[in-house]
Amino acid sequence: MKIDVSLTTAMGRDVRTEAEHLEALGFDGLIAAETSHDPFMPLAVAATSTNRVDLMTGIAVAFPRSPMHLANVGHDLQLSSGGRFVLGLGSQIRAHNEARFSTPWFRPADRMRELILATKSIWRCWNEREPLDFRGEFYTHTLMTPFFNPGPCEYGPPKIVLAAVGERMTAVAAEVADGILVHGFTTKLYFESVTQPVIERELARGGRARSDFTVACPVFMVTGDNEQEMVAAATAVRRQIAFYGSTPAYRAVLDVHGWGDVQPELNAMSKQGRWREMGELITDEMLDAFAIVGPRDSIAERLRDRFDGQFDRVAVYAPYARTYEQWSADLVKAI
Repeated sequence: MKIDVSLTTAMGRDVRTEAEHLEALGFDGLIAAETSHDPFMPLAVAATSTNRVDLMTGIAVAFPRSPMHLANVGHDLQLSSGGRFVLGLGSQIRAHNEARFSTPWFRPADRMRELILATKSIWRCWNEREPLDFRGEFYTHTLMTPFFNPGPCEYGPPKIVLAAVGERMTAVAAEVADGILVHGFTTKLYFESVTQPVIERELARGGRARSDFTVACPVFMVTGDNEQEMVAAATAVRRQIAFYGSTPAYRAVLDVHGWGDVQPELNAMSKQGRWREMGELITDEMLDAFAIVGPRDSIAERLRDRFDGQFDRVAVYAPYARTYEQWSADLVKAI
């Protein structure tokens, strides 16, 4: 099981310093998310300041970008990182696509499938000198002159992993992507009863081996050196779980446990701006289901007990952490 960690800085020299530091601590991958900053820029900096760690967008929002944009930036980051780039894509939800990105929202699973296939088609054109002739329902790419063709990448094209929660997007990931980014708002029960069967079914349908498909997931961790730190960590994680739980599209995860009735209440509170209070609705039972909870010297064992053999790589999800030195000592070195 590989252990990844998020880059917390946004750009420039801070990214360079942080990336070098996290690689030295022993983490296997660095992740940049599309939240308040571009997800590709910090990885471009990290590509030139690290030598070993994988570099992954986790995630880049797919639909505001064309497959050609994704193919170009993916090619360049793969080249500059020496073959360590992983293109992590996600659909985001309707409200963000329409109101934040001004991007139409319709048939997300079908469009995502075609977007990934189109991106891979462009890479085949560049790497295998295959004529560019992708004609789909949503995307068409048929023009590639020598002036715009970067040529083969000596490391081959990047891997694509797709974020998914529901069954349809999970099926798309297992059909056309190289891996899946399981949402942090998941539980072992939901993964085993919903996500994993879909992955196994689609891989078998495509004649693909599980060993050729990466399952990655950010995992909430509640830990500390004393009771005060444990309480503070639990409070921060409860609020983050509540934030995700307020999204109607994620209710299915709660439903598996019989907790679905809390979702409308969380949603109503979010619309009222009661973000801090929402965490109070997350019970101890819920916290234990979504997070690895325990003293620092126990989290590696608890993580292995829960997800070994299911997740190929996990990312530390600790919305209260300021540094990762202790994670390196207690988690990275123990896995």
